[in-house]
Amino acid sequence: MKKSAVILALAALGLATQAMAQQSPWQVRARAVYIDPADKSDAGGPLALPADAITVSTKTIPEVDISYFFTPNIAAELILTYPQKHDVYLSGSKIGTFKHLPPTLTLQYHFTPAAKVSPYLGAGVNYTNISSVNLLNGAGSLDHNSVGLALQAGVDFKIDRNWSFNVDVKKVQIRSDVMVSGAKVSAVKVDPVLIGVGFGYRF
Repeated sequence: MKKSAVILALAALGLATQAMAQQSPWQVRARAVYIDPADKSDAGGPLALPADAITVSTKTIPEVDISYFFTPNIAAELILTYPQKHDVYLSGSKIGTFKHLPPTLTLQYHFTPAAKVSPYLGAGVNYTNISSVNLLNGAGSLDHNSVGLALQAGVDFKIDRNWSFNVDVKKVQIRSDVMVSGAKVSAVKVDPVLIGVGFGYRF
């Protein structure tokens, strides 16, 4: 009886140790991200604007990302920040500002998750909420939201079992109609490239 109890206790201890050795499926990252808009807009229209007439300012923002690994290779990542303010220019002259909040969800494939260097690719969807629009002293406006595709490529450099250094590049589709006095005058394609560096922690 005592021998059986000892064997059961050792087996339970072994299972507990194995469970502790396994990594959690959750990972969080903090990145600094540089936003580089494509700055393309519809040519012509009521104002006969050239294709590069409307531009949006570049910016570096903080970003927090939460990932869940369904398998060692496949993960979903939710990309979050707070509303960011951008300047808007027309042919080089500032015409106003707006804020946008762009949460993005991607599905990733990690090629070598157990290696020291682990590259990955991802694709998903971006939802951008546009707010606090102030263009042409109130005469201009933008659509309040945009839904588009997001593509992602990155690599994790493992520091230890939990920590990693991350480099990440995303291309996000963000587009909005430009309205003046209630009439559409153009459609701007922000479509930024986002270049991020930061650190991740795997629980």
